[in-house]
Amino acid sequence: IDYSTHIQQAGADALELNSYHLAANINDSSETVENQYVEILQAIKNHVSIPITMKISPQFSSPIHFIKRLENAGADGVAIFNRFYQPDIDLETLDVIPKLELSTEQEALLRVRWTALLYGRVNLSLAVTGGFHQTPDVIKALLAGADVVHLCSVLLKEGTGRLTQIRDELEQWLIAREYESIQQLKGSVSQQHAIDPTAYERANYVQVLDSYSSPKGVLR
Repeated sequence: IDYSTHIQQAGADALELNSYHLAANINDSSETVENQYVEILQAIKNHVSIPITMKISPQFSSPIHFIKRLENAGADGVAIFNRFYQPDIDLETLDVIPKLELSTEQEALLRVRWTALLYGRVNLSLAVTGGFHQTPDVIKALLAGADVVHLCSVLLKEGTGRLTQIRDELEQWLIAREYESIQQLKGSVSQQHAIDPTAYERANYVQVLDSYSSPKGVLR
């Protein structure tokens, strides 16, 4: 809490709370875990006046309901989703060792899907984080309804100049399709506005499986 006050006094316009909790205690119910996040949010809201965004993991049983709880508790935004770094086992020493793996582009679709489900159902700012490396990833997030797209791994791999490239490519994409602003684009392919809203739900599961084709000679 003290740090949040210092950050505001230093001139921050907003604050993102990255609350990292691994529910490894067998006695912790889902409600108990959610309550911890809400209590942290409320405690800090009582000490600062700047907007607060909560960064959460995808491992909640009902993300939309939980995010609505955060909104009701005073959150101004939510960032989805935090990545839990997975420890590894050294087969020589049998030690449990830390291991850092940067995000991959495949991770972005989980964030796009939940953004599309959240858009229009909550009244807070939606940010996506994890797996956004290319301009098409950013465009998909905006179409789903994101207000903010976080970039990290791609900048560590390719440098900060990648920001300019993505911005320029996004601008070219908008011009080519005669969009006048990002606001016009935002949320236009969310679940509420998609041509087929069920495509974001499990109803599309069987169709996805049917569409898969194994490489020639693998399955006979």
